[in-house]
Amino acid sequence: MTTLQQRIEAAVKEEISIVPYDPDWPRMFRNELMFLRSILPSEIIGRIEHFGSTAIPGSAAKPIIDVLVEVSSLDETQFQVVPLMEAAGYDYFWRTDESPPYAWFIKRNASGVRTHHIHMVEADSKLWERLLFRDYLRLFPGEAKRYEELKISLAGKHSRDRIAYTRGKTDYILSVTESARRYFSTATE
Repeated sequence: MTTLQQRIEAAVKEEISIVPYDPDWPRMFRNELMFLRSILPSEIIGRIEHFGSTAIPGSAAKPIIDVLVEVSSLDETQFQVVPLMEAAGYDYFWRTDESPPYAWFIKRNASGVRTHHIHMVEADSKLWERLLFRDYLRLFPGEAKRYEELKISLAGKHSRDRIAYTRGKTDYILSVTESARRYFSTATE
């Protein structure tokens, strides 16, 4: 049996590849949404959103569907949801690299390749700001192209170091998220 630390070390060393946009990604999200709604307790689960690069039409991305799930309680998620997700074959990690921490699941296909990342957070989590980033890139294809080029460059440099790859995107994501925050706040005035 592998330890949590061994599982984390293996997960962060899995190869990163950026592939051309796949028009099947929205369908993969919808299927996952329906599956999650069918197995998870409705009293805990709120909104479920497709985010990340696979949610940006036309943009190259890691072929992993990112799903953001609102939960009413992380304590209840650990108690009720984690056993259901693990029984359905998902890898579970308690992510403490964000504040507040959250429940994170990896779904894999029959070959063991990642297909989905499920991020479960409460309604007040700053991870919801990722929808601002998503929506901004959907509106501004030039910005989405810059992000795509950055990801391709970082994947080339850090193909087996997911931590370095993610850190390399951080400043860009923060900058665009701030632009998105300003854009959407003035758009609603």
